[in-house]
Amino acid sequence: MFLRHLPFLRAVTYYAFTAFGGPQGHMGMMIKTFVEKRHDVTEEELLEYNAFCQMMPGPSSTQTVMLIAMKRGGVPLAILSLLLWIMPAVLIMSAFSFLITYIDTRNIQTTVFKYIQPMSVGFVCYAAARMMKNSIKHVATIGIMTGCLLVTLVLHQPWVFPALLVVAGVISNFSDKRIPDPQHKPKKINWMNLWLFGALFLVAGALSLLARTNNWQNAPLFNLFENFYRFGTIVFGGGQALQYLMLLQFVTRPRALGMEPVVTTPELLTGFGIVQAVPGPVFSVCAYAGGLAMHHFGYGVGGQLFGSILATIAVFLPSTLLLFFFFPIYQKLKQHVIIYRALEGINAAIVGIMWASGIILFQTMDFEWTNLVVVAITFAILNFTKIPAPYVVIGWLLLGYTLNK
Repeated sequence: MFLRHLPFLRAVTYYAFTAFGGPQGHMGMMIKTFVEKRHDVTEEELLEYNAFCQMMPGPSSTQTVMLIAMKRGGVPLAILSLLLWIMPAVLIMSAFSFLITYIDTRNIQTTVFKYIQPMSVGFVCYAAARMMKNSIKHVATIGIMTGCLLVTLVLHQPWVFPALLVVAGVISNFSDKRIPDPQHKPKKINWMNLWLFGALFLVAGALSLLARTNNWQNAPLFNLFENFYRFGTIVFGGGQALQYLMLLQFVTRPRALGMEPVVTTPELLTGFGIVQAVPGPVFSVCAYAGGLAMHHFGYGVGGQLFGSILATIAVFLPSTLLLFFFFPIYQKLKQHVIIYRALEGINAAIVGIMWASGIILFQTMDFEWTNLVVVAITFAILNFTKIPAPYVVIGWLLLGYTLNK
């Protein structure tokens, strides 16, 4: 299996090193890599995968990559692709947890990564424009896209994304002219994934409670696993919601109990700033936070390095188990007329959310004419040339280093 899928795994590795801009920016590179260049999935399939993952807890772009891999080689290839996808970001963020006291992270962001954020906006705009061609076909879908764009701009809340998808699916069901196409036989539902997810959730919570109340020697490790497993279970809306929960768990809650914060607010905010300039999933910030949470216990086994590894496993594990359980169910459900009709509205909503995400991402930058130029050039290169997406990223990195060092 490994040899047969080696070209695909190589593509996932390149993608992992060059996918900047969070979930919305990642979609633009997925289109260039897995749709246009490799033809692993169609654009309609990619949009459907992404819409499904938006309704799941956890990192949506990571889950989308796994679904692409599942189509090609089943669960084993999906797990291998997951490891390749998260590895570069996790290694970088783990290293930053060791180096944070010795480096000037602001200097790095304003030199090498100066043009990465506007470049990411260009990727978002490209993905949204491409998806409009297949998803926005009549007045109803235009209305859904526009409404979702405006609501997302006004309400910056994690619950907005799944709520908009549900509302859009209900609206698109008012048409009775569409029926499902014949589908391939859906895969068998593996209930073990759900039982394992639930068992780990309960056991992690129980062991964390026992470790705290009985002052176990390794109590911080049990607490760390439970914290990040819970984050991976309940976080919708990506990095924004994750940041809030981590601040609440590691800063606000200890202070309310009269204890020192596990990780300080400046340290957490610095980590979320760094992860914006790192390729790969935003959830890789958990490797950074897990390392910092354990730095009082040394650098090796049972200490900072182990904290980074444990936090990474804990935060990605629940969403992986839930994905493997719910996607076969979704494949069966979408053969029903109601779910099939809902997909049209959901796809239109995703396009609106992506346009809004591009606008919000651009607003977070300093308003400089160079940023607007970078957005326009990136969009033009992606839309009108066949230059591979990784080369676009490397070009902006080199330009940032050359002009701002």
